[in-house]
Amino acid sequence: MSGVVGSEPQRASVTFLGLEPVEVLRFVNGDELVFATVGCARHPMHDPNDFAPDPDRGPRAEAVVRMRAVSPLAGLHKSLATLAAAPAVEGLILAEDSLIDLQEPLWAGAICSAFLLTADTEIADLPLDEPAEPVRFLRAVPITANEAAWVRLKGADALREAWTEAGVDIADPTRSAVTPS
Repeated sequence: MSGVVGSEPQRASVTFLGLEPVEVLRFVNGDELVFATVGCARHPMHDPNDFAPDPDRGPRAEAVVRMRAVSPLAGLHKSLATLAAAPAVEGLILAEDSLIDLQEPLWAGAICSAFLLTADTEIADLPLDEPAEPVRFLRAVPITANEAAWVRLKGADALREAWTEAGVDIADPTRSAVTPS
């Protein structure tokens, strides 16, 4: 990861019944906290209706959260691990512009209860041996319930435009929600 290579991360391991553990790494990079999942890409993601999924082919992803270190984010690692387990538990395929709504605060005291996935331009795809597809690193942006509703109605691009118009810093855990119009 840009700017954090060589730093020693803090590690948390979260286990879900019937699944291999998901690790969440926490890097401190100056005034930025970077959380990254390890384990989501262990297996390719498949449509749950596919009764004979290919064990090697299919999209793979890991999630990354980038936040300013301005407030405690107690519990964010558990929310991120839940997102990372969603492909195995719920049959979700994590992709750019996916909305993952956990319907509870992502960390203690958070106004955000969902993640909007975007491409993480700071981390290149990780190639794997053929025939496996490369691992994509998706930025999981914490969003509020109102913002999640807006994504459902108007799409992710409309929410990003609203953030730009309002000057919202999506990495600020203390930010206000936008109400797109």
